[in-house]
Amino acid sequence: MFDRVHGEVLSLFRIVTGLLFVCHGAATLFGVLGGAFGTGHATTAGTWPGWYAALIQLAAGTLVLIGLVTRPAALLASGSMAYAYFTVHQERGLWPIQNGGELPVMFCWSFLLIAIFGPGAWSVGALIRKSRGVSGAELAEA
Repeated sequence: MFDRVHGEVLSLFRIVTGLLFVCHGAATLFGVLGGAFGTGHATTAGTWPGWYAALIQLAAGTLVLIGLVTRPAALLASGSMAYAYFTVHQERGLWPIQNGGELPVMFCWSFLLIAIFGPGAWSVGALIRKSRGVSGAELAEA
């Protein structure tokens, strides 16, 4: 039974994860949705690492959300969250619950799962391949 909906469920997981990442990046870059870290303000352009992390969140999150170049975007997003965890959160305590790192850990592993398993059945990439007449089997061989 679950094999029939695997691609669709994976797509829904990708869409929700990507949307949350986009929201996080937009909040930090533009001060919307509560702003950077709930302050209501945007992070100053060019500041390291927050502004660059938010740019990755917005760009990679958008690509993952729509399902275009999903695997590389998800791998970049996963790596950025691993970096955030080990450079920002780890020094505050051993466990994610102690150091406030639950969100980076969940994003890191979620994006790694997407990078490994792909975008699922519903994606812009799949629509492009379909319009070009490229099957999934042909794409896997390439």
